[in-house]
Amino acid sequence: MKAIIPVAGTGAHLRPLTYTQPKPLIPVAGKPIVSYMIDKLLEVGVRDFVFIIGYLGEKIKEFIESAYPDINKEFVQQDERLGSGHAIWKAKDKFRDADEVIIFFGDVIIETDYHKFIQLPGSAIGVKKVLDPREFGIVELDEQGMVQRVTEKPRIPISDLAMVGLYKIAQVQTFVDALDYLVFNNIRDKSEFPLTDALMRMIQQENTFTPVVVDRWFDCGKKEVLLETNALLLRREEYDPQSVPTFDNSIIIHPVSIGRHCDISNSIIGPHATIGDNARINNAIVRDSIIGNFASLSEVILRHSVIGNDTSIVGLKHSLNIGDNTEIDFSEG
Repeated sequence: MKAIIPVAGTGAHLRPLTYTQPKPLIPVAGKPIVSYMIDKLLEVGVRDFVFIIGYLGEKIKEFIESAYPDINKEFVQQDERLGSGHAIWKAKDKFRDADEVIIFFGDVIIETDYHKFIQLPGSAIGVKKVLDPREFGIVELDEQGMVQRVTEKPRIPISDLAMVGLYKIAQVQTFVDALDYLVFNNIRDKSEFPLTDALMRMIQQENTFTPVVVDRWFDCGKKEVLLETNALLLRREEYDPQSVPTFDNSIIIHPVSIGRHCDISNSIIGPHATIGDNARINNAIVRDSIIGNFASLSEVILRHSVIGNDTSIVGLKHSLNIGDNTEIDFSEG
């Protein structure tokens, strides 16, 4: 089995953070988003990976080569952003000879029984019920509970089962043929070639797909979801407070993740804070936030914030002489 991982997106909903940092490399609970899925596949024996890179691709390639030196990995460049189907089509020569492929998108975190998923006979699609199906690719099932239709962001959905970005393809050559058909015939949806259309063509040719309801799905494309995911993963039972070092005149409110070689003093960190490597924090309060590598914070109070790498923030000091019965509010609004 070979894993295909498209990581060429721009992360538009997380700008300006993603102007310089690829979304798959944003840390969540102390680990880049893309690492969660790679690690899950490594646990079930997958060793061959194809990464489809584009926007800030060199940073992703550098990270993968450094963090995973022992896996078999290839990189394919997608210069034109023409959709997920086009991205995978660009990599077809890297996986067309595989017996099976597993596809996941590098900006999501999915929790499920991966061993059971890859052992399923035939092809499969990871799904999860959602409140607003219009925002996602949707799966419709037949009377036997198999996938009979997939639709990309339908205006009037008749199903609430969303595709979570996890696929297993058993009929690899048929999949390649479906991608070829879309691209060579220039069959687009809003100027792009979505993966959904290739899957639908396979279904129309009587290739069966089993829907697999995943346990948890974190689509980390928006700041609010990113911070919620960070907090949830930090609260896991395996969290070990003893793994967090002590810092000069500072209070750590667990759970938190603090990277290597951080300099923290006179501060309160947590709960639900992820601090990147080599961060410098002085006279600050940081909670429910993600702070990037080499960030420098001084005299600030941060909550529900995402701060990028190499960022410097210096707040304001106040010297006050306050009389009796006085109320002062420094907050905005």
